[in-house]
Amino acid sequence: MTIELRHLRYVVAAAEFGSFRRAAKALNIQESAISRRIRDLEDEIGAALFIRHHGGVHLTHAGERFLVRARRALNQIGHAAIDAGSCGRGEAGVVRIGIFSSLASGFLSDLLRTYVGANPGVRPDLIEGGPAGHIISVQRHHLDIAFLTGQPVADGCDVAHLWDERVYVALPSDHELASRAEILWADLADRHFIISETDPGPEIHDYLIKHLADLGRHPSVERHRVGRDNLMHLVAMGQGLTLTSEATTATGFPGVVYRTLSEEILPFCAIWSPQNDNPAMRRLLSLARTMSKRSKPTLAAASTSTAAASHLT
Repeated sequence: MTIELRHLRYVVAAAEFGSFRRAAKALNIQESAISRRIRDLEDEIGAALFIRHHGGVHLTHAGERFLVRARRALNQIGHAAIDAGSCGRGEAGVVRIGIFSSLASGFLSDLLRTYVGANPGVRPDLIEGGPAGHIISVQRHHLDIAFLTGQPVADGCDVAHLWDERVYVALPSDHELASRAEILWADLADRHFIISETDPGPEIHDYLIKHLADLGRHPSVERHRVGRDNLMHLVAMGQGLTLTSEATTATGFPGVVYRTLSEEILPFCAIWSPQNDNPAMRRLLSLARTMSKRSKPTLAAASTSTAAASHLT
């Protein structure tokens, strides 16, 4: 059975206006076109839908039943078009986001808050993990986009630097270095550090090895099978120092203070596959780039101000 969308529209219009002529005028087509197509439809289904009379038409019993489902079908098709259009414009759907930084504060927190506010029909699916796992997931399209540290290189992926964060040392509030406003690498040469076995522990380990090896020291680093929160409680107990990024310092822990690690800046980037056709991801990436451009002059001004203050003291 071949029933076209226009057949349904013609039946609904004729039923609403009670006349082929008035329905044709409302649809801006010839009356003969409506009459002919409805007749074809009646022949196709084997039942009369309208009784024709001098003053117009009215539905048969079969026509009344057909009209109910015809209206429902047109509504469903209309909703399907709206839903597809919303998804195609990135106004609805899901965007899968790999994160490596804290959402407590900072650029990523502001980005996601702004994006969710502007796109209430899109559900952000956040997945925590390390760089290696996130890159593979982006390449396989298991993630739409990931926000990582550094400038990773991944086959088939695009990368854009978006923001920077300062590196902080987390230490007990009664530690001898807690009185410092800023800590140098030389101050950390013979200190004991603790990290998580899970991300971002391995990256912090490599970061410590790289920088302290330049001072001719091999750092003492102890791994713990705990998350970040419990790691900070271990710091408060005096079990060791650790490093963290600027965004995480918005979350305080009793007995723990954060001090800036002098001249250490951690770059963050977005990584995505150019073959990914999720419009919701494209909208997120566009917003991230716009916010990045706006924030960089502010960061530059803040850096200049900090440098000037350091010079004066």
